[in-house]
Amino acid sequence: MSTPVSPASPPLAPTALAAGTAPRRRLLRTAALVALYPLYPLTGPASAQPQQGQAVVWPDVTLLDDTRWGSAQAQGKHVIVVFWSTTCPFCLRHNAHIEKLRRAATGRALAIITVARDKDPATVKAYLARHGYGFQVTMAQDAMAAALSTRKVIPLTITVDRQGRLGQVIPGEMFEDDVMEWLRLG
Repeated sequence: MSTPVSPASPPLAPTALAAGTAPRRRLLRTAALVALYPLYPLTGPASAQPQQGQAVVWPDVTLLDDTRWGSAQAQGKHVIVVFWSTTCPFCLRHNAHIEKLRRAATGRALAIITVARDKDPATVKAYLARHGYGFQVTMAQDAMAAALSTRKVIPLTITVDRQGRLGQVIPGEMFEDDVMEWLRLG
């Protein structure tokens, strides 16, 4: 129900109208963005997203120890790839499970390579040394993401089977028991 305006009432000045509605508009816009945030895609364009079962075209990347890693290192092995960051507390716990898997998988047909989503190699090397991690790390995040998954979630764990086909893409931290299940693959 609206309040009648008498013809004698002067019209509101545009600045008074704008001043009263601007905070409300900002509030409504913010509420709409917050409501839509879960729908914001965490991936790149749909056409660029590799699909489960698709053959992986491994990029040739340089590891932090200056060795190369590519299709030759993946051939005939199940490969576990983990995207992570030094600033992610979930990644810290997840990486501890990946390190345990790496140690237990010695001599098996299971390869583990991780992708640091950091910018400074020195920071990543210090992180690895501080936590006693010995898994292979590359900083070639764009090339690896294009080959495996363009999702930006970290940690992000990806499996590739012995035939080189993309398997699972698992967002988020995993339980140690679930990570250690991959020993049966190798």
